[in-house]
Amino acid sequence: MQWTDRIRKVKMFLLAAAFVIAGASLFVSHYLVRDLSKEEQNKMEVWAQALRALNTADENTDLSLVLEVIQGNNTIPVIVFDAGGHVIDFRNVKVYAANQEDSLAYVSKLGHEFYASGKYIKIGLGETDTARDYQLVCYDDSTLLKRLAFYPYIQLTVVLVFVLVAIFALLSSKRAEQNRVWVGLSKETAHQLGTPISSLMAWTEILKETYPDDMLIPEMETDVKRLQLIADRFSKIGSLPEPVDTSLNDVVDHVIDYMDKRTSKTISLIKRIPDSDIVVNICPQLFEWVIENLCKNAVDAMGGANGQITIEVSEARNMAIVEVSDTGKGIRKKDLKNVFRPGFTTKKRGWGLGLSLAKRIIEEYHKGNIYVKSSEVGKGTTFRIELRKSD
Repeated sequence: MQWTDRIRKVKMFLLAAAFVIAGASLFVSHYLVRDLSKEEQNKMEVWAQALRALNTADENTDLSLVLEVIQGNNTIPVIVFDAGGHVIDFRNVKVYAANQEDSLAYVSKLGHEFYASGKYIKIGLGETDTARDYQLVCYDDSTLLKRLAFYPYIQLTVVLVFVLVAIFALLSSKRAEQNRVWVGLSKETAHQLGTPISSLMAWTEILKETYPDDMLIPEMETDVKRLQLIADRFSKIGSLPEPVDTSLNDVVDHVIDYMDKRTSKTISLIKRIPDSDIVVNICPQLFEWVIENLCKNAVDAMGGANGQITIEVSEARNMAIVEVSDTGKGIRKKDLKNVFRPGFTTKKRGWGLGLSLAKRIIEEYHKGNIYVKSSEVGKGTTFRIELRKSD
């Protein structure tokens, strides 16, 4: 719980930090772009006045400063029109047309776009304001200014990606810690079971010799072997199991045989398996445990009432399918997304670990898939397992 609260606080802090950084970046960039835009506008006014001075100069005028101002503009796109709307000059405009005629048409169109956006300066060339006495200096933002306008959004994206990566890393760390706990708990359980199981096996042999005709002793021996199998299963958690080609028909037979002796007579166990074997590459001990766990959950879901559990094996193309269905109380829709989450349970007793461990065994150890195929409250639930068939 403490770890969960810490993760939640860290996520909230990261999100808050991301919003603060993004907001500050947008605020600063907005004012920076506005100030640079005003500065470029002032530069263009000076440039336009220099162009006017060049056009109205006589032979005695010193044009060195004027030419320096005009030649000094290497960043701001400029297109100059005469009073008739013809392009007479342009600077810092990239032309992609194949010939001069098309180039002028492209520049003229671009200049009219500058004019339509309100970025132009009208300069008079004579003492009277007639139709032939002015030029239009149309301009656009420099490449640097345009890049700065997009910079905040790029930065916002980077910050968002950073936050998502950080949250993913935290969740992965939490999941890794949970896995270490599961593995440690499983191996410790297997270790602790080892000594009493060995003792029980020895006592069973003694009882068999002392009471050779007692019918209960073989059943006791079967249960002790079952405990040994359970301990073996727990010892395999956390280590890579050694899969072997196994018949799903045999697996279902073993599960039915085991569950039938330990399930109330009010619950009928039904198997539906094909005539020919379906062979998959699995760890039989762990896979049988998964099916048994689904059956035990189904028994709990029926609460001692009359019911039916059906285990069906089928195949589709290269997939082997096992479905475990029951006629129990079903799962509410709002709980469907949580059924495989560690700690989730609807029972008064239990830790809510069975389905979580089953999912890990199927998906991580066997590279398969397990999910709730269907469930309806009051009618029952069907779990579906999909595995790749052996070649």
